[in-house]
Amino acid sequence: MITPTDITALILAGGRGSRMGGVDKGLQNFMGLPLALHTLTRLQMGGGVGTIMINANRNLAAYESFGAPVWPDVLADYAGPLAGFLTGLERCETPYLLTVPCDTPLLPLDLAQRLAAALEAENADIAMAAAPETGKDGHMQVRTQPVFCLLRTELLESLVRFTQEGGRKIDAWTALHTTDVVAFDAPSDDPQAFFNANTLAELQQLESRAA
Repeated sequence: MITPTDITALILAGGRGSRMGGVDKGLQNFMGLPLALHTLTRLQMGGGVGTIMINANRNLAAYESFGAPVWPDVLADYAGPLAGFLTGLERCETPYLLTVPCDTPLLPLDLAQRLAAALEAENADIAMAAAPETGKDGHMQVRTQPVFCLLRTELLESLVRFTQEGGRKIDAWTALHTTDVVAFDAPSDDPQAFFNANTLAELQQLESRAA
């Protein structure tokens, strides 16, 4: 059985923040605290992980002040979330790595537990979250959330090979492995749990809903 001490969580805060005008997204204020600190606190409150790390490429001292180890990308030039996955797998000292973005401050408290239960039940390599989203046609659909993954750390060699060949898309890599998609769409699930703030306007919108 997968226990919290088997899981290291990695907060992905290594992006350029392009859609926020180039600001460091994880350090933007939400309800009085930096976004990434909210994410860290949610992971701690949930109790589903043993260790927490942060992947960041700038303002490292600010992230280190949160009390978690901070690791920059092992790939150059802001290579995207998969570079964070690679960094986390290289630094992870537990059998499993949980990846979460820094811009979803309302992520489910039971995220790690549900992904771990699914990965174990299906004997999968990866468990990936999925959540309801409004599609372009206005209808609600359950869509995968590729940055929310529980990975076996033995996948490191595969990801090294994939990125060395130029691969950068999470779903293109996860498709190479047994991946179980876990839907967070129960009536008791918060529909805002996976809402990510890509712009400052979206961050303000999310803050007004959470207030």
